[in-house]
Amino acid sequence: MTEVTADMVRELREMTGAPMMDTKRALVDADGDLEAAKQLLRERGMASAGKRAGNETPEGVVLTRLDDSKGTIVAIGSETEPVSKNDEFRAFAEKVLDLVDKDGPDAVESLEDERKELIGKIGENILVRGAARYESGNGQAIAAYVHPPANKIGVLVKAQGSPEAARRLAMHIAFAAPRFATRDEVPEDEVAKEREIFEKLPEVESKPEQAREKIVEGMLGKRFFAENVLAEQAWIHEPKKTVAQALEEEGLKVLEFERYALAE
Repeated sequence: MTEVTADMVRELREMTGAPMMDTKRALVDADGDLEAAKQLLRERGMASAGKRAGNETPEGVVLTRLDDSKGTIVAIGSETEPVSKNDEFRAFAEKVLDLVDKDGPDAVESLEDERKELIGKIGENILVRGAARYESGNGQAIAAYVHPPANKIGVLVKAQGSPEAARRLAMHIAFAAPRFATRDEVPEDEVAKEREIFEKLPEVESKPEQAREKIVEGMLGKRFFAENVLAEQAWIHEPKKTVAQALEEEGLKVLEFERYALAE
């Protein structure tokens, strides 16, 4: 059996970034063959990734990039905050951003093996939680906002109008977390479930039957739509206005948006 030396362990660690004990074990199992040990580490990293696949990833980072014609956003999750600051994790996140910016969100699949190898090195689940890229046309603006200092909430917006107004909208979306742009986007079954909940409230059931429908519709508007629908939310920059009113004054029309929040 070939003796595994400290120099061999150091060389393999430099090649793979794997922990020292994992590196030494792989060299022993590969009888000192560096390339075979490297392959073993890769395979074991893949196995580790499979074991950690169900672990939640509430930490991580959201990154954005804007240029004259497009905008890109990616959200990369980790299990703990220290890993989210790890140089290799950050390098992987930047690589995902570069790839999505160049080739679009579907290209993320090409980094799957690299993601699994990184899980094996770091010992935590790492997920690409989201990725989007928007391209702008005539009169359109793309804006991005990432909430500091943690950079765990980020928004990308595409709109018809000025970049300044689009950025204010991106900030609003980051804070207010709308799920839908307008009422028309809310699934009918979800509205029906909310309506049923309100109908069973004591303050509704105690009212005359002919008044209940109007009361429930009012509750839906104030408690459900005003919380979940962008157009009906209170504008964070001037809460007396709705977003719809503010955007009409700004001359801004929302085309699409993505919001990623790692801890939610």
